[in-house]
Amino acid sequence: MTVGRVTIRDVAERAGVSTATVSRALSGAKPVSPAVLEQVTRAATDLGYSGNGIASALRRSRTDTVGMVVPSIANPFFTALVESVEHALQQAGRQLFLCSSRSDPAMEALRLRSLVARQVDGIVISPVHGTLSTEAVAWAAGQLPLVQVDRYVSGVTSDWVGVDDDAALRLVLDHLAGRGVRSAAFVSSTLTNSSTELRVAGFTAHTGRLGIDVAEVLLGDYSIDWGREATRRMLAAGPLPDAVVCADDLIALGVLQACAEAGVSVPRDVLVTGFDDIPYSALSDPPLTTVRQPQDEIAVEAVRLLSAALGTSRDSPAYTALTPSLVVRASTGGGSTRPR
Repeated sequence: MTVGRVTIRDVAERAGVSTATVSRALSGAKPVSPAVLEQVTRAATDLGYSGNGIASALRRSRTDTVGMVVPSIANPFFTALVESVEHALQQAGRQLFLCSSRSDPAMEALRLRSLVARQVDGIVISPVHGTLSTEAVAWAAGQLPLVQVDRYVSGVTSDWVGVDDDAALRLVLDHLAGRGVRSAAFVSSTLTNSSTELRVAGFTAHTGRLGIDVAEVLLGDYSIDWGREATRRMLAAGPLPDAVVCADDLIALGVLQACAEAGVSVPRDVLVTGFDDIPYSALSDPPLTTVRQPQDEIAVEAVRLLSAALGTSRDSPAYTALTPSLVVRASTGGGSTRPR
């Protein structure tokens, strides 16, 4: 037997078969008898033989790896989504290559090209921008199976799975109307991606349906700092509306902080809602009423769609909007009716 790294020839000698038989037995490319399979497997285990996984994967025209590109791993929502996708991929026997685009379409394009060059089997992506991401996402989708999650760009032949943003805003506004809210402001990011656009549209549609006056729509970015700044602007302009609806929890946490600093009581003086139900939302002061996204379900469906695309070509991509839920906490009065 050779000294150093164990080779397929070493396994063949130990098992008393040819190297071709060892290759067939370990790769599963062609069937061998159960007795031979056991003999080869035992020899490989005894010798500590692992083989060349990369070469084997390339011969099978797959690497059992999937790339994922998200706008920011600093945002707790995307951190949790990545964890859910990684778990779902593990269940499917695949590994994850994670990339952050840092909310930069140019960086996103570089990440996509890098993943394609690494010969991943497919890509899961939450695009940065509704239009500036289109070219790179369309190119990647033309190279290999691609599933968009949470956000999406139009005009790209790929599957999408995410939350039903309109249903989410319906839950929020119906809840606030039940608390006696008659005026509301919306604090969000600039209209640069599908999620933001759909949430603003949902807010406008459901305030109109319920007869709630729209005090302001303030657009900045998904951050605590922007939530604080937006609240300061509203306070400088006059009394706050009955409620401040936020497009994500980070913004809402900033709103709560700014209200506390200004001596504005939540929920006595104003009700505040978020979106995503990140872990910090239950720990804020007061705990935040927010929309809970079904992240595990989104991840499982994204991996299922990707696996299906790897097995066959489809002319009609799937568009799957999953149902959200509303987690009611103290920032909207908990289980009690808002005092008027």
